[in-house]
Amino acid sequence: MKNEFDLIIMGGGHAGLEAAWLASSFPNLKVALISMPGVPIGSTPCNPAVGGVGKGQVVRELDALGGIMGKIADLAGIQYRILNESKGYAVQSTRVQVDKDLYAEQAKRLISERESLTHIEARVSGVELLSDGGFKLVGSDEEFYFCKKLVVTTGTFLNGKLHSGDQVTAGGRVDCLPSVGMNDLFSTIKTHPRRFKTGTPARLKKSSLNFAACEEQPSDDRALNFHFAHYHKPRSVKQISCYLTRTNPEMMELIRENKERSPMYNGQITGIGPRYCPSIEDKAFRYPDRNEHHVFLEPEGLDSESVYPNGLSTSLPHDVQRDFYSKIKGLENCEILVYGYAVEYDVVDTANLDRTLQYKDIPGLYFAGQVNGTSGYEEAAGQGLIAGINAALSFLGRNPLILDRENSYIGVMIDDLVHSTRDEPYRLFTARSENRLYLREDNSALRMKPYREELGLSEEVDSYLELFEEQFHLLSELVETYRYKDEASFSKEYGQYEHSQRMDEVLKRAHILPDLFLEKELARLGVEFLPEVVRCVAISKKYAGYINRASNEFLKTTKMDRRSLDWEKLLGCTNISFECKQRISKHKPETFLQLQKIEGIRPATLVFVASSFLA
Repeated sequence: MKNEFDLIIMGGGHAGLEAAWLASSFPNLKVALISMPGVPIGSTPCNPAVGGVGKGQVVRELDALGGIMGKIADLAGIQYRILNESKGYAVQSTRVQVDKDLYAEQAKRLISERESLTHIEARVSGVELLSDGGFKLVGSDEEFYFCKKLVVTTGTFLNGKLHSGDQVTAGGRVDCLPSVGMNDLFSTIKTHPRRFKTGTPARLKKSSLNFAACEEQPSDDRALNFHFAHYHKPRSVKQISCYLTRTNPEMMELIRENKERSPMYNGQITGIGPRYCPSIEDKAFRYPDRNEHHVFLEPEGLDSESVYPNGLSTSLPHDVQRDFYSKIKGLENCEILVYGYAVEYDVVDTANLDRTLQYKDIPGLYFAGQVNGTSGYEEAAGQGLIAGINAALSFLGRNPLILDRENSYIGVMIDDLVHSTRDEPYRLFTARSENRLYLREDNSALRMKPYREELGLSEEVDSYLELFEEQFHLLSELVETYRYKDEASFSKEYGQYEHSQRMDEVLKRAHILPDLFLEKELARLGVEFLPEVVRCVAISKKYAGYINRASNEFLKTTKMDRRSLDWEKLLGCTNISFECKQRISKHKPETFLQLQKIEGIRPATLVFVASSFLA
């Protein structure tokens, strides 16, 4: 039959791109990616940057699992930064500013090279569940598309509304076609009881800005490329600087004077915005005594005149935007190319999804990305990987892939999303992980290797993971067994000499930087290992005691939480109230932790379940 596929991904953003890439990596699987006409594949409609605190870890996890985001980021990266360098290794993260046009071009090129993947540009106006369990997608081009598994990654497009002052237009982003709402697309899907909101700043004309009045932030050549095959290669494209300026009292007071004209504060916008990525209006009214906030001027491309003023997201009227932008140092004569706006959109209630991101009541239907109420390209890509892989595994009749929260930030995110109803857009932070000393960028290859082995795929990434693990164990053994037996081999900078002390014991001394120490010692011994392996071993050994203690504490606290539950048996218990049974029936908890996170479950119910079912 024409337009018949094993699996369809609906939406070509970062979630859809990752889902399509991973699903099409399974042999003999026919996959289609349907994206909105006129919207580039893998577009970056907000800040064109990949990575950041907690997010850089996700990109490296994606890369170790065979994902595509890190590879494209390197091919389009125009500035690299290491964030949180002054803090511990667990929270240090890589961030890459990308050329947005080049990023989309590289994404389209890589997708087109997949023989088992078909890219279709079409608007989908409805989805029908077929009697055989498959799906029929109705296109606005009067075409029908059929599949057995469907992954929905529609981002902010479902019933999207753009707000800029009192101007309200339909759409998921500026200059794009609008989409139908969730209830029009699916007649049986439960949306979140409230719509969510996100926003973006204006785009400024580069040639109108005075960068000399700002603080330059050059690209950091010490930052490691994201994709493992690029680690030891130079940057793919020219590197440029970003610039830092700040808001001031005059500008912030102007915003406060126009509160009644702000869609966020005059009742025009009812959607819930992200707490951790506030608009400039939020900052003005949430922190009335603080008038200085960072503004990062980030070019959107090498040849583009468009600059993204990170930190100035707004939906104020155009005249107010012109006034307050011009009051910032370096922006006095700025020209606005595109005005800032906010967007409201429908989202899924993720409490109705399982850990594969499959909708519990409709087998074969998966959701990923901002449609799940998250913010950020990296969060979307992580969900896309989980949904795409598990849709493929389900079609092939194989066991699902579940990433545990103690081993990955993607696992943390999925666990958080599906175990409770979100009350605001979700953003991933290192603080969300109980095991963050272990969940570092440098050891992503080790952490992801067991999951990659589960997939049974054979690609370049698998050979790299094998090499990384082999060298990690060899070098670990070396630093644990090598002893300094005479003062001649012991540098004075290490401190007091102690006869027959092991290398890893010296490495743990407080004043020693572990990666620099190990690099120097291996050079002295004439031993070579991959630089990323050296760094991983050095950090792992330096903080082994802390990591083991944190891991043990985590295991103790989650031992009962992980215990499996047969939720259907709970419905037959006379000791559980009817109200709690209704909530249990709705959420179908599979573990004690999931039961605990259901809103409205009574303490007495938890005590009864723990004593009767988990004792």
